[in-house]
Amino acid sequence: MPPFSFGHPNYLEPPVFRPPSEANSLILQATLGCSHNRCTFCGSYRTKQFKVKPFNQFREEVEQLARKYKLRPKRIFLADGDAFVLTSTQLLEILNLLTKEFSDVERISIYASGTNVQRKTDKELKEIREAGLELIYIGLESGDDEVLKQVNKGITNDEHITMSLRLKQAGFTLSPIIILGLGGKSKSEQHAINTAVTINAIDPPYLAALTLMLVPGTELHTQAQRGEFQPLDPVEILYELRLLLDRLTKLTNCVFRTNHASNYLPLRGILSKDRVQLLGTIDRVLDDPQIMSRLRPDYLRGL
Repeated sequence: MPPFSFGHPNYLEPPVFRPPSEANSLILQATLGCSHNRCTFCGSYRTKQFKVKPFNQFREEVEQLARKYKLRPKRIFLADGDAFVLTSTQLLEILNLLTKEFSDVERISIYASGTNVQRKTDKELKEIREAGLELIYIGLESGDDEVLKQVNKGITNDEHITMSLRLKQAGFTLSPIIILGLGGKSKSEQHAINTAVTINAIDPPYLAALTLMLVPGTELHTQAQRGEFQPLDPVEILYELRLLLDRLTKLTNCVFRTNHASNYLPLRGILSKDRVQLLGTIDRVLDDPQIMSRLRPDYLRGL
């Protein structure tokens, strides 16, 4: 539904980020920036001061899109980086508005951090789900506590697992996001192994892997320049990815993707039946210099 696939330009304050699977969704900003905004690797919202968009302004934008521009989106993505920071009352007000104005909507999705999930009771989570929010993208990043602490994620692995299972119990569809290479050379193996343990425990229907990009101006980029953090090269990333996939053995029906622009090698499969095939693909790439040369070059990678 161009030109409004990413929201009407008058209503979006850049920069705007969304998962690849939300490419055709109507994007609406319920919040601006990120409520945490202290992860050492992330530069996405460093130019934005976090704030909640006033509901009256949000409602006016939605009514304009629905009534003036006659938009009938099938999917809606609530931005920015962690709109789940809103209280349950605020989220319910937004969801009731969206389902009223966009009667054809089939899926509403959102980014959520574990800390903001923790602040909501089981009853509140169930109410939010029943009001129409379906898909939650969780910035898991890693299943290793040392890595999580190193990048200032602000949450432990056990807390990530607990809040993910609470979301599943409330009826949400989960899509955790992990970052290959986040542990650097020194923690690559433990990052892959412990992340696999975490994903096996959560057993999500979707899993997305991004690859670390060192963003100038971030603390992690500075650490790398000082030699305190050693990033992985493309071959090491593939070995880390292979180790991760090799350990993801307890998933029932999980769609796995590496289709984000940051990745060197795009992969897609259902891990309960395609895992061995995906491992074979990685092995063929690692064994063939000509295929290796066709990996996505760094200058084409992006956030």
